[in-house]
Amino acid sequence: MKKSSISQEKNVSFVVKNLIAALIIAIVALFVLMAWLKNYTQHGIEVDVPNITGMYLEEARVTVEHEGLHLEVIDSTYSKKVPLGTIVEQNPVAASHAKKDRTVYVIINANSVRQVPLPDLHDISYRQAEATLKSLGISVKDYAYEPSEYKDLVLDVRIDERTIEPGERLDEGSEVTLVVGCGKGTEKITVPNLCGMKLNDARSLLLSKSLTLGIYEYDVEPTETTADLYVVYKQEPTFGTIIVEGSRVDLYLSTDIEKAASQIEESDEEEFF
Repeated sequence: MKKSSISQEKNVSFVVKNLIAALIIAIVALFVLMAWLKNYTQHGIEVDVPNITGMYLEEARVTVEHEGLHLEVIDSTYSKKVPLGTIVEQNPVAASHAKKDRTVYVIINANSVRQVPLPDLHDISYRQAEATLKSLGISVKDYAYEPSEYKDLVLDVRIDERTIEPGERLDEGSEVTLVVGCGKGTEKITVPNLCGMKLNDARSLLLSKSLTLGIYEYDVEPTETTADLYVVYKQEPTFGTIIVEGSRVDLYLSTDIEKAASQIEESDEEEFF
């Protein structure tokens, strides 16, 4: 009985010692964990976020890193109101508090002006044209009105009196003037000779004469490689006809130079007689 009692006491002592050791290990581990978490989260250590809006990227990076922060560009935009390549927006905002090692996210103004191709706006309403241009980042500075068979349709797009052809690339933020039809006038106009001219040149000449381009048809459907080779070989009304300003002139185009040449010869003979 005495040996059994001693054995039990030893067992109890062993368990108690193990429990105490486990408790000590748990307490030490807890303190270590708390110290690690405090260091990891920088608990209680905050800095004032500097104002980097308006700075160039490298200058801003040096500024935030000096405060123990990081910089990351998340987007770019384009504005004529601020210098190219500068920061236009930041998060967190300036003067707010942030923990060290936090990332400051920024949006910068593009380093170069984005260019967009001008769509073909001829013969659509000026309101639709304005909305289309706005979606491309181009604004309508002014409207000019010319006699036309139909009112409120776009006849031409200009910058500083220069016609902008469809497909020409413009800087985002450009301002254009829309030439809009205001209906037929009363002045009599002599139809010019358009044979042999390319479509855009013929359109510009008609507009300068207060006339409107009507339909235009190709004898063979153009491809991307042949589109610039077509010239006018026939027009209605014909050269020399007297019509009211704003009237339409229909054009027929071909890559066959002989068609256009024969029409030019006929027009020259009519003009001679």
